[in-house]
Amino acid sequence: MAYAVLTIAIVFEVIGTSLLMASQQFTRLWPTAGMAAAYLVSFYFLSQALNHLPLGIAYALWSGLGIVLTAAIGVVLFRQTLDAAALVGIGMIVGADRGIAVSGTVTGSA
Repeated sequence: MAYAVLTIAIVFEVIGTSLLMASQQFTRLWPTAGMAAAYLVSFYFLSQALNHLPLGIAYALWSGLGIVLTAAIGVVLFRQTLDAAALVGIGMIVGADRGIAVSGTVTGSA
């Protein structure tokens, strides 16, 4: 259940970051308001996940998967490009998060 709650936190963090781009430096009201709401929801669910997951594992998964998903949204929605170094870095983040997730399920929770 903790990983499901963490997944919700990640999804809302990615939504908030995408809306941050759409807010155009806080000059557009609704994307800015949506960004703030999404970040609040994300932090709420992250805090709930911390009831069952160690801080380091939860935060590493939240931030790492947020980076990967945000980069994908940047490519798809905002037509941004990723160079080879960015792709290698994202691959390393995915590998590290996979290792952390396995470690988190083996070593238990808080």
